[in-house]
Amino acid sequence: MPLSFTTPLPRKRRWRLIGFFVLAHLIGFFSSIDALMSSRTSQGTVAWIVSLNTVPYLSAPIYWVFGRDRFQGYVIARRDEDTALAISMLDKTTELWTHRYNGARHNKQLHGIEQLAKWPFLNGNKVSLLKNGEQTFDSIFAGIAAAERYLLVQFYLVNADDLGQRLREALIAKVEEGLDVYFLYDEIGSYGLPSSYLQSLRDGGVQVHRFHSTRGPGNRFQLNFRNHRKIVVADGMRAWVGGLNVGDEYLGKDPRIGRWRDTHLKIEGPAALALQMTFLEDWHWATDTIPELDWQPAYHHDADVPVLILPSGPADRFETASLMMQQSIHAAQQRIWIASPYFVPDEGVQGMLKLAAVSGVDVRILIPEVPDNPLLFYAAYAFIEPLLEAGVKVYRYQDGFLHGKAFLVDDRGAAVGTVNLDNRSFRLNFEVTAIVLDQQFAREVEAMFEEDFARSRQMVLDDIRQLTFWHRLASRAAYLFAPVL
Repeated sequence: MPLSFTTPLPRKRRWRLIGFFVLAHLIGFFSSIDALMSSRTSQGTVAWIVSLNTVPYLSAPIYWVFGRDRFQGYVIARRDEDTALAISMLDKTTELWTHRYNGARHNKQLHGIEQLAKWPFLNGNKVSLLKNGEQTFDSIFAGIAAAERYLLVQFYLVNADDLGQRLREALIAKVEEGLDVYFLYDEIGSYGLPSSYLQSLRDGGVQVHRFHSTRGPGNRFQLNFRNHRKIVVADGMRAWVGGLNVGDEYLGKDPRIGRWRDTHLKIEGPAALALQMTFLEDWHWATDTIPELDWQPAYHHDADVPVLILPSGPADRFETASLMMQQSIHAAQQRIWIASPYFVPDEGVQGMLKLAAVSGVDVRILIPEVPDNPLLFYAAYAFIEPLLEAGVKVYRYQDGFLHGKAFLVDDRGAAVGTVNLDNRSFRLNFEVTAIVLDQQFAREVEAMFEEDFARSRQMVLDDIRQLTFWHRLASRAAYLFAPVL
């Protein structure tokens, strides 16, 4: 006989249902304690505690998959002298410190950045600014072809399209020449990469491994942590870092996306070994092995550009990427220009941008006209108005999709890396930034920005004030998702 709304549940089913609710609320309660002890923002903590104790059967699974922002178990060699990686790397890192740029010792801003990185600005580098996909991958493939001992290759996203096949063939060819080739990818970013592609690399002798972001009991159910780094190192002498992943769309060949505007950096010199160390930390986490590599720095006396490599991620003690950006804004005396495809900065960065603008600093933000994530598009409108009122200039790029991550401080230095101005890059992703102290390089980055501004439209307050009620409502609603964007 079917049950009606007035028919009492059978006793056994009733007790099962009561048990389910009791267990769910116990899990929610203990999860809320975890959120209280580990969440990095007060707003996020309050939201999780309320939801975990009121609707735990929905919020508890979401919390354990998406809610936590501490990556457990990952130990960085430069920050923990007792790890096997640190012990094995001690003589190499000690040697690199002899190439420290002395000008950072007496500059509070630069010293603060070094403290965040636990790594110094290194002298003796030559840097080359690379714009867009063709220029970048021409340089990377030339570097792969010229490598003589080993290659380290790491990308967040790899596609098995034409560009992906070119990379696969180039790496296998170097193995056939007798080189050791290591290939690390993020399994979430590269979720569409077929197993046959990876197996062909292994069959060709390439040492392949995923980053393994769910490794360790504290990360078992997490899908929120990603390794967003893009690093290529050849022989420890040359390295590439920046915003470009491996896919035809990064060459502007995807008709849905159109022209792709991105930025990468080539480094020759001791700083290439700092990127090598960053790769090894990730490789050691993923595999528990430490490859034997050459650590003899290639010093460029003719260039001698100071470069600092700043890795950041959810295993850091501090919010490294956010603090780096706040310190860079604070250091600006005349201008700070920032390019980012995703612009949902935390309150600390928003405050520093406003303070710099009202203090007379030329603050410019370059973002896409329409990002590839609709939530990000709407969320940005939730806080752009007060930035414009403070005097921050916001430009929306018109000539394709802007994906480059770079910033320029006065005429003294600039940075290129993988960090977006959003919570995901600040707190959830493993990222890396190369900060360059050189006036000539700063002029090149300035010219790049000027070209991009010429292809952009500057936002005005009327762009915000003329929005419909429904657009404003969607913006505020999307901004609630800022912690996971």
